Amino acid sequence: MACTSDPSVIHDALSRIQPWQSVAAPISREERLIRIEHARALMAATGIDALLIGAGPSLQYFTGVGWGMIERLLAMVLPREGDPVLICPAFEAGSLNAVLEIDADVRLWQEHESPYALAASFLDDAGIKLLALDPSLPYAMTEALRKAASSSLAICSAAAVIDGCRMSKSRNELALLRQAKQMTLDVQRQAAAILQPGIAASTVRRFINDAHRAIGSEGSTFCIVLFGRSTSFPHGLPQDDILAEGDMVLIDTGCAVQGYHSDITRSYVFGEPTTKQRFIWNLEQEAQQAAFDAARPGALCEQADDAVRRVLQRGGLGPDYQLPGAPHRTGHGIGLSVHEAPYLVRGDRTEMQPGMCFSNEPTIVIPGEFGVRIEDHFFVTPTGAEWFTDRSVSIDKPFA
Repeated sequence: MACTSDPSVIHDALSRIQPWQSVAAPISREERLIRIEHARALMAATGIDALLIGAGPSLQYFTGVGWGMIERLLAMVLPREGDPVLICPAFEAGSLNAVLEIDADVRLWQEHESPYALAASFLDDAGIKLLALDPSLPYAMTEALRKAASSSLAICSAAAVIDGCRMSKSRNELALLRQAKQMTLDVQRQAAAILQPGIAASTVRRFINDAHRAIGSEGSTFCIVLFGRSTSFPHGLPQDDILAEGDMVLIDTGCAVQGYHSDITRSYVFGEPTTKQRFIWNLEQEAQQAAFDAARPGALCEQADDAVRRVLQRGGLGPDYQLPGAPHRTGHGIGLSVHEAPYLVRGDRTEMQPGMCFSNEPTIVIPGEFGVRIEDHFFVTPTGAEWFTDRSVSIDKPFA
């Protein structure tokens, strides 16, 4: 089927989107210093002498430097005492100074020099015996550092320290996350309004990216748009779906605000839902509510997933992760990474704590027919949990 949608509908929808007005405050230098002291307390409790954090979300968390990982080593070495040390390519010094939000000893390396030897020299001079490495550091970098370091240096994973800092969000972080999610929910609402018979999924994806920019982000961090049978594959098929009457629509997308992510999914029918589509959608909503109701301080993350499986099995689906049913975890942590620890899945026995943030997305798949995913996010409070955004009301009213 050729795409027969009216482009003026898209143009008019974009023209109506205004930049977000209720803008959350950025993370302050003072909060980053508190994070560093928290990391040091966790290091002391576990006998770690220093952390090495590579470019990426964790470096942004502690320093404000939001650069992605490349082949050149940019890293922070955080000793238990003394100033943090930044290992940085010399030609990036000016750019680093423009974004670095904490005081640090910046040590530069030229293109013909080894950054690993530079880091190893500092570690040796500082008497570091146990170094914890950022688990997202590429294997090649880990091995290069290991070879350059003294044979007396022991290396372990920094996951417990990093996750221990990042899992529970501050009030400021919650405000940034709420803004990102509310912006994406508004973009989702706008996307539903442009749907027309014959519109291509790729056209909707482009609109969503443009809408995310118009509302105040740098665009979509990701975007999945599925119609009809493709919705029975949680992340779609390698094809450009064309919308037809009666199709299930699944749109999963997000943006970032000051590095903090949204990830919102809406499922609904373009046209009149069938009895089966309505039943599965209602079951999905019930399962999502069950996961939310299971969230409270002290509850295990896997208990939210268990609650979902019980709802689906009562509805005749599953059991467990079998199809027809919900083939993947109920949710994931979210913050400076779209997916981060902990996870709402069987086997994750992390105890929920106030400030932890989760997606809640128990996707139901009916193989060969359709799938339904409603994804909203909540954070754990001292007494239970709280939604970041309004949930879908019904399959006929996906936006409150």
